[in-house]
Amino acid sequence: MSDLPRKAVTRTAKLAALPLGFAGRATWGLGKRIGGRSAEIVGRELQQRTAEQLFKVLGELKGGAMKFGQALSVFESALPEEIAGPYRAALTKLQEAAPPMPTTTVHSVLAERLGEDWRELFEEFEDKPSAAASIGQVHRAVWHDGREVAVKVQYPGAGQALLSDLSQLSRFARLLGPLIPGMDIKPLITELRDRVSEELDYGLEAEAQRAHAEEFADDPDVRVPAVVHQSDQVLVTEWMDGVPLSEVIADGTDEQRDRAGQLLARFLFSGPARTGLLHADPHPGNFRLLPKDDPEGSGEEWRLGVLDFGTVDRLPEGLPPTIGTSLRMTLDGEAEAVYQQLCQEGFVKETMDLDPDAVLDYLLPIIEPAQVEEFTFTRSWMRNQAARIGDPRSPAYQLAKRLNLPPAYLLIHRVTLSTIGVLCQLGATVRLREELEAWMPGFMAAEEAEVAEFGEHLTEEAAEDTVEESTA
Repeated sequence: MSDLPRKAVTRTAKLAALPLGFAGRATWGLGKRIGGRSAEIVGRELQQRTAEQLFKVLGELKGGAMKFGQALSVFESALPEEIAGPYRAALTKLQEAAPPMPTTTVHSVLAERLGEDWRELFEEFEDKPSAAASIGQVHRAVWHDGREVAVKVQYPGAGQALLSDLSQLSRFARLLGPLIPGMDIKPLITELRDRVSEELDYGLEAEAQRAHAEEFADDPDVRVPAVVHQSDQVLVTEWMDGVPLSEVIADGTDEQRDRAGQLLARFLFSGPARTGLLHADPHPGNFRLLPKDDPEGSGEEWRLGVLDFGTVDRLPEGLPPTIGTSLRMTLDGEAEAVYQQLCQEGFVKETMDLDPDAVLDYLLPIIEPAQVEEFTFTRSWMRNQAARIGDPRSPAYQLAKRLNLPPAYLLIHRVTLSTIGVLCQLGATVRLREELEAWMPGFMAAEEAEVAEFGEHLTEEAAEDTVEESTA
């Protein structure tokens, strides 16, 4: 049997232990309260034990179970603050680390995929992994040409485990649902199962990473490591140092938080426009804040490093213009026009008849960050949105149940929500409207876009004139 628990009965038993563990700890807590300890202290210990088991089981299983944990981790901002702490610590661990597989297993995979003489490809190879994720772990090494590289090795049996876990987790969706108020867990698991299996194909990942690395090669704001070598179950890319976004979330400066947030939003909206691909795994473990070249320089010199292109949404025409157009019309208060567009795109089923003004009232609080020049994303704002949509007594909850999310928008919706979750974890102040105007098709009216384009043209001409004058 491999190091990744693959037998369905074994993995199912471990997953089944999660809800049983919750119940067991609740019984333990009741006994402690009867014994005279305060409900607050017992509750805190109960949450801590639950969080520890959540990390232990999902981390050991890796595969789809850990991927589910990573997906949940970016939504911890929506948890009530009094219970968020233990889950925040446990789920954040899943963004950066997991129990590693033994060195002998790593060596056998490399020998099988790169050849028995695989060591000749490297000047150095660190057996201890630098990071472990849901379907593979990363080793730091030096390629034979002297370049520092990251060697991503897929866990044996990861494919079978990935799909099995997500199928099993869907059985427990109702029990896991209370972790994230206002979110239906089952569709999240279904969507993960349908999409995340792409991560098993390192050929597709290499293709997506190459496209981004080439497009952002000279970009002052974003860096993507180049692909060095790829084979089945092994992917070698250039090594990238930097501050993991999870560390910025934990104790970064205001300057780091704001810069990371701005660049994260910029990458989210510019990526599809520039590459035809949407990076679809925006948890903090996949991002780095790269240090300034000049320690005395301004915070604007920080760059965003982006990793892991295993899951992408292929959008050859960029983000659908309908999103930008609907967003602009919502901000302008055009209730009827917004409603008609949502009906045309399938967000409102033909059998439904909704009040356009009620739909507008539902949408406006969600798009508050786009209404102002800059917006500070906070956990409290995220919790308020989750509570508004998740409270069965709320009109927003009743309306949300009657809306539909077309399959073509499912991944875009999840990526956007996940990115907002990370921005709230950062507590970043972001000029989101600026990024929407620059990159979101349809967000600016046609006449506004023409004026902006004309302005850019004049600026370019002025710059050329200045160069000519100085040359003369």
